[in-house]
Amino acid sequence: MADSKMQMPGVFGGLMRYDEEYKSKFMLSPAAIVGFIVAIAVLVVALKIFWPIA
Repeated sequence: MADSKMQMPGVFGGLMRYDEEYKSKFMLSPAAIVGFIVAIAVLVVALKIFWPIA
């Protein structure tokens, strides 16, 4: 059997804590990110149509 005198570290017990929330200056919703990606894709397509590289 294991030695009963063995103890885990007092703070975390060897485990990482991922539940602490990070506060950022820039809080964007997932819908805003998808909107930015779609807008950039439309801009790239429009530039290829209206300003083609010879």
